[in-house]
Amino acid sequence: MLLEGSCHCGAVQFSVVSANPYPYQRCYCSICRKTQGGGGYAINLSGDARTLTLKGGEDVTVYNAIISRGGGEDPRHSTAERHFCAKCGSALWLFSPEWPDLIHPFASAIDTNLPVPPEHTHLFLDSKATWVEVEAHPGDKLYKEYPEESIAQWHERTGLEDRDQ
Repeated sequence: MLLEGSCHCGAVQFSVVSANPYPYQRCYCSICRKTQGGGGYAINLSGDARTLTLKGGEDVTVYNAIISRGGGEDPRHSTAERHFCAKCGSALWLFSPEWPDLIHPFASAIDTNLPVPPEHTHLFLDSKATWVEVEAHPGDKLYKEYPEESIAQWHERTGLEDRDQ
């Protein structure tokens, strides 16, 4: 499925082909919560990094999140690159050099109508803010941390992977 997205101010537009377009993950980690702000969680999709097309790339900036601030040590930064619009701050996609074939657009930046998932995976619940109420439905999966099941594996298990890709 071709996913088309943009930032809030319109300076950045992008597209990427996704075999895994269902926005089923709800991540409550402090990084997603603080950089996304949407309901206390962020939703990542998965796309083929080779298919990324971009307009307004000069307005894209990258943030490598701090993932460790403990015990008097220097802060440790994630290798994952969170891409944002430098003009309006909209979160666009995440790219991790550990998985160079993938790009993870944030569902909040996608303008294409996304399919509704039959269930959700709520992850990093140990990091959620106290004010956040988890709206879990029957059949939803809840995890204190990141689950073993990848985005592609979830789509396979539910029979929702795009076999045309």
